Formats: sequence, C-alpha cells, structure tokens
Amino acid sequence: MLHPDKLSEAFERLVKSSGLPPIRLHDLRHGAATLALAGGTDMKVVQEMLGHSSITITSDIYTSVLPQVARDAAEAAARLVPRTRTGTDGHTSGTPESS
Repeated sequence: MLHPDKLSEAFERLVKSSGLPPIRLHDLRHGAATLALAGGTDMKVVQEMLGHSSITITSDIYTSVLPQVARDAAEAAARLVPRTRTGTDGHTSGTPESS
C-alpha cells in the first residue's frame, strides 16, 4: 500500500527536477478542470470527470476562466451588437452593417 505522503513527496521531487513553478498534486485537479472547460468540455462532463456530487462544487471551486476564454466570450458578445454604417460624408445612416 502506498501512503499518500509518499506520493506527494515523489510528486514534489518531480516538480522540482522539472524546473516547473511549485504546484501541489491536488492543484492538478483544478488545472484539469480549467483546461477541460477552456477546451469546450461541458461543465456536467467535468463534474463527472472529477467525481463531484454537485456541479456547483465543480464550477465554483475547481474551475477558473482563462484570459483567452474570457476574451473570446467578450468578442462573441460584441459580434452580436448591431453596428451602424458610416457614409462617405461621415454621417451614420442608421442602417445596421451586414455581416
């Protein structure tokens, strides 16, 4: 039987020898959840992957929004906002631009 402390110690040695920033073994669960979500995985699937009884635990505690994901969401929302055309005289016509 492998004691949890021995596994954590082995993981710490691997992290140090790899030159990566310090990370706890448990942090990998948070990272996996965040990357899965960023990759388009449905939150319910992430919940099942991590074995959580509640999707709230998964979404509130185990996932973070990566900057690029937030930027993509903002750009998608901005694309939904109608724009007006500017004529050659510099005045807007009030007619939404076509895509």
